Amino acid sequence: MPASILDAMAGDEAMPLDPIAKKYWTKDLQNPLRRIVLPTLKIILTITLHITYYLKRLSPIQWRAHGFLQWQICFFMKWFVRPEANVLILRHFWAESNLLNFVIDNAGQDEVDPVLIHPKMIRDLMVQTFVHHDQGVLMTMRDLTEPDRSRWPVPKDELSWENWKPVRLDYGVDRKKWTQFLDFETAHELFKTTFCFWLTAPEYEAAINSFQFDHSIGLLIDEIVGASHFADIAYNRFPMILVGPTGLSYRFLMHGFFVEHTHGHLERIRVELGLEN
Repeated sequence: MPASILDAMAGDEAMPLDPIAKKYWTKDLQNPLRRIVLPTLKIILTITLHITYYLKRLSPIQWRAHGFLQWQICFFMKWFVRPEANVLILRHFWAESNLLNFVIDNAGQDEVDPVLIHPKMIRDLMVQTFVHHDQGVLMTMRDLTEPDRSRWPVPKDELSWENWKPVRLDYGVDRKKWTQFLDFETAHELFKTTFCFWLTAPEYEAAINSFQFDHSIGLLIDEIVGASHFADIAYNRFPMILVGPTGLSYRFLMHGFFVEHTHGHLERIRVELGLEN
């Protein structure tokens, strides 16, 4: 019997993914909006994003409204984005915080603050914002200037998980509003220009270039655990090269999957050690 692409995704265990994340992502992929609406939106909204991006860079007056931006995001998620996609968004904050904290905990630098961004529900994003999330990456890379590599690779039973937090959300998919019809990718397309508009040009440039540090984080984790594949998973690479909004949607997705796949690999190690996930 021929297999569908979704069948193959469900059976692929080479790149580990949390079962809940895989289930919700494959369900999200079946949204009929993706067939016609999403490709059309990508064309139109990529044009509006580039126009907004260049106008913001050229403008001598820089404006921002972080609070209003977060309110818009939360309202949009609550009323229009499918619950499965919302779970994936909330999970991402936890998973990336765990990756950064894993590096910090095993770097031998006690003065580096852990990343404490763990939203349990949509309204938590009013405080633990997307801007804070991006800054978590940038501040970690800034402060982690000279990690202690003398112990790397660290034996599995000596790895530090001090600031690792198993993902625990207070948001479920069982109470769906009839207006919640947007899948993850369509929602991102609809909001990417708004995100650019309500940040200053330097803030937005920092946000979209924070993805490039996936490569650096992957290399650090490889060194810590004595592996050679985490950096290979990273699509966004070489952070010394600044990028603009071209190809943003794909880079955004690949950042999310780098985080989830790497998080899944480390969860496997935790299972081997008898730790809770």
